[in-house]
Amino acid sequence: MAEQIIRGSNGAKIGSIETQSNGVQVARGSSGAKVGDYDPKTNITRGQNGAKIGDGNLVAALIR
Repeated sequence: MAEQIIRGSNGAKIGSIETQSNGVQVARGSSGAKVGDYDPKTNITRGQNGAKIGDGNLVAALIR
């Protein structure tokens, strides 16, 4: 698994994107809680509750 740390303009960690071995990307907020995921097989991004957010990889937009 690879993890990309996302930092704000002040350098503080605001979240991360973890890429799993199957290609699924999981977005996590600063506390480490899952905020959503993207499955490249279906090309769909889903929120933390599993609801469809949109088509394509939108996980970076879920991190605030």
